[in-house]
Amino acid sequence: MERLPGIDAVWPNRSDLVYEQDPDLAAVADWFRAQEDFERRFGLVFRRSFNEVLDGVRTGRYDVAELEKTEKTYIGTKVEIVVRSEFGLEKGRPMDYVIEDRQVDAKFSLSASGWTIPMEAVGHLCLLLHADDRGSRFTVGLIRTTEAVLRGGGNRDSKRGVSKEGKKMIHWLVPDGELPVNRLLHLPENTRDRILAFRSGQQRVNELFRRVQGEIIGRDSVEPVAMQTDVAKRVRDSRLQLWLEGIVILGHQSDHPRIARELALPVPSKGEWISVRLVPDTGDGRPVTIFKGRPSVVAREYEPVQSLPVGTY
Repeated sequence: MERLPGIDAVWPNRSDLVYEQDPDLAAVADWFRAQEDFERRFGLVFRRSFNEVLDGVRTGRYDVAELEKTEKTYIGTKVEIVVRSEFGLEKGRPMDYVIEDRQVDAKFSLSASGWTIPMEAVGHLCLLLHADDRGSRFTVGLIRTTEAVLRGGGNRDSKRGVSKEGKKMIHWLVPDGELPVNRLLHLPENTRDRILAFRSGQQRVNELFRRVQGEIIGRDSVEPVAMQTDVAKRVRDSRLQLWLEGIVILGHQSDHPRIARELALPVPSKGEWISVRLVPDTGDGRPVTIFKGRPSVVAREYEPVQSLPVGTY
């Protein structure tokens, strides 16, 4: 995927120098880097924050662009809260967090360099957060918001952006992270339109697993399609209804991970599924699995539909 703007290639930075000259910033940076899977967890923070504000179960929304202006503003507050929860951070006074006895403010922006710093945060450490759902990338950095790194003018709330020179002073914790994919957002428009055209939530879920095969589909993608909290039931019902079309929907339980591995498919984790159409093995070298006692392979598009062996799975 295309690398996000706002990183070293665009702003040759002084990240190492900042780290060496600011022991408070170094202490906070070291703390985050010591947390297990911290980069992956930041990605999950952004994914969860977007999903909760989109509220797909109630609204059917899947794209941040669909949000009202006030909701987009609230994403920053949501990210702040979810970061605190994910990393077990103490609430700061007057800043958002206390990390290693240092006050740290959190600033999120949907644009790669749109952070705005209020007067009360000047001089403090700021955790700069950005995520791009369409690009499936995110960044996390630390900066000391001195006058030297801020623009001269402010908006009507007296908030100021980070200057071009100031951006060189960002110490990147995650310069180019991989955001968990918003599967529904990234579908071809005609595919998505066909899925969402059905009035029934169950029919939409059926169409999702019918049209999007061989790719992991997470709960967050099923929710705005089903518009129901119990998406697992919708998926179970889809299994029954797609049976005659030869389509299986694999999850994380029972024999499903084995079947996915043997078919050389991505293996779903909890809250994830993957659908695929199966046909009997013809011995042509494709990966084979035993499904309901029958050697089976992933169907090619031109192969005729064959219903699955009878029985639950």
